[in-house]
Amino acid sequence: MRSPNFGDRRDGLTPELAVIHYTAMESCAAAARALCDPARAVSAHYLISETGAVMALVDEDKRAWHAGAGEWGGRGDVNSRSIGIELANTGATPYAAAQMDALEVVLRGIMGRWPIRPEGVIAHSDMAPGRKIDPGPRFDWQRLARQGLAVWPQSHVAQVEAARFVADARAFGYPEMAADLLRDTMRLRFRPWARGPLDGTDCAIMADLAARFGVDRGAAGA
Repeated sequence: MRSPNFGDRRDGLTPELAVIHYTAMESCAAAARALCDPARAVSAHYLISETGAVMALVDEDKRAWHAGAGEWGGRGDVNSRSIGIELANTGATPYAAAQMDALEVVLRGIMGRWPIRPEGVIAHSDMAPGRKIDPGPRFDWQRLARQGLAVWPQSHVAQVEAARFVADARAFGYPEMAADLLRDTMRLRFRPWARGPLDGTDCAIMADLAARFGVDRGAAGA
């Protein structure tokens, strides 16, 4: 299947991010139909089924319509700067091993063709906090990080400093938002089991990610 829902990337932009989604639909076939429906005005470059079957729906050099409103690294129009990968999953079940195997193959190929670094592989929830939660708490980011296909913090407990936490999160790439929403968004990816107010582990995670993978704010722009 091929989706008609795409356009040219704007302003000469090329992929520097890969955005991971879940479909939140009852089946991969239903998701494929939606992603290829002109009336839906939504698409992705790839759709990966629970069994590991990979469907290339939009050419990588084209702008698929998967990210929507949001930003990463201080810049918007994420669709023009990214490749979108949809995983067939309702959001309530674990991701199948075959599906994760296929995702790793797809990511390695994408990262070999485009200048996308591990820190550029992000969740939909990362760039659209409060609006999106996919790929959700069941997605295994540590597995991708072990393969050099994403990042994972090397955290320790730090002093709780809300202002520093927010500044570090912005340096890592998160959009500007209220501290509580930022805490919840970060935890969705890195500490999905955590509850309660901002703590020292939250602060340590953000400090580590900012120090190792922080964007150049001057170069990125606001």
